[in-house]
Amino acid sequence: MPGNKLSHSQQTKFNLVQVKGTWIRQSEQSQLAEGRLSDAKIYENQSDHGASWTVVSPIVFIYTIIQCKNILDPRNDTLLWGHIGNKEVKDALIKTQPVKRFVVIDDTVNQLYGSKVTQYFEARGVVYKILPLPTTEENKCMELVTKILEEVHKFGIDRRSEPIIAIGGGVCLDVVGLAASLYRRRTPYIRVPTTLLSYIDASVGAKTGVNFAGGKNKLGSYIPPVSTFLDRSFFQTLPQRQISNGMAEMLKMALMKHCGLFELLEAEGNKLLHSKLQSPDSSSKKEDSATASTRIAIETMLEELAPNLWEDDLDRLVDFGHLISPELEMRVLPALLHGEAVNIDMSLMVYVAHHKGLLTVEEKDRIIRCMLGLALPVWHQDCTLDLVHRSLSERLKHSAGSLRMPLPTGLGCAEIFHDMIEDNILHQAYQMWTDELSSGGNR
Repeated sequence: MPGNKLSHSQQTKFNLVQVKGTWIRQSEQSQLAEGRLSDAKIYENQSDHGASWTVVSPIVFIYTIIQCKNILDPRNDTLLWGHIGNKEVKDALIKTQPVKRFVVIDDTVNQLYGSKVTQYFEARGVVYKILPLPTTEENKCMELVTKILEEVHKFGIDRRSEPIIAIGGGVCLDVVGLAASLYRRRTPYIRVPTTLLSYIDASVGAKTGVNFAGGKNKLGSYIPPVSTFLDRSFFQTLPQRQISNGMAEMLKMALMKHCGLFELLEAEGNKLLHSKLQSPDSSSKKEDSATASTRIAIETMLEELAPNLWEDDLDRLVDFGHLISPELEMRVLPALLHGEAVNIDMSLMVYVAHHKGLLTVEEKDRIIRCMLGLALPVWHQDCTLDLVHRSLSERLKHSAGSLRMPLPTGLGCAEIFHDMIEDNILHQAYQMWTDELSSGGNR
């Protein structure tokens, strides 16, 4: 075993085999009994001081992300049964009476879509409880989690077959995910994102969390939903600023991983912003820009998240824009939305990358123009040099001795740098960033 200081001769590896309902430990040298073999292993060490056991037990999560249309149409099965992959299991659950669902919905979303959610469950004969909550960044705390848990407990659900459904933006999805991870040690839950930001970002990963002690998402867990259901029709009722906010996360993935997505946002981003990423009514089978941009953003996000769902590896390209933005966002709350704070961070880091010789002047300018075309702020007066230094130092404290800074090395490609930015480069980049953008980038 890695990190074991005892010699190999003192260590015995055991497989675990289930025979007639009983798990049996068997050494590798012995012949395995016929039965169900576990992926778990037990390593036993004997020393002069006694015995010790090390358990290696792999955890596998399977979850699905489904893009669909008209999820609140009662003829659409997705909201009720989209998380069930096995038809026999689904058929058995459909026959179970009554079918029950507990729904947590953001207050604002409830005003817009609550009646449709109610109509959906009424039409399907579902026993349901809908809990509207003010899921804003300012309210993202354990009190909300406790409120959900109290109501879930009163309503009563089967923790195996009756998932909690979260309908709302990223805060709603994070808070419900944390509540579900705590209730009876883990209850399945479903995410239905209603903002572009949560559609691209919060919905496809495993993170849950709430703010604590003045810090963003200081409490949380890594428990993915059983399913995420994506429906762009929710975007039609979003303010344009919320669309812009979500496009910051799309741009992040474009800058880190996909030049084609960057070029699409560069050429058509403003049009996508004003159309709220709705696909044109067309019989053409060719993929339209709204569908392509959201698909690529999700695919590139999943490429980075799936092999590192628990963040065992701290080298994460998806952390671009998240070095300075958490402190900036919490400092000026609620003046900046999450994606806006992320974009201000990315904007500064583009200048840092330019001063490190990673981006040409033309590339830097193209990126900033693209950001402005997406109606994103590129500078903020509260993002002071002192805040930048403090944020980087704080990040270093929690990054196992290495800052781990993702930076673009071109359009659609990036690397992770492990050293603190040299003071002269940081100061020069910050000064140029302020000189060039402060007059028009402040929100």
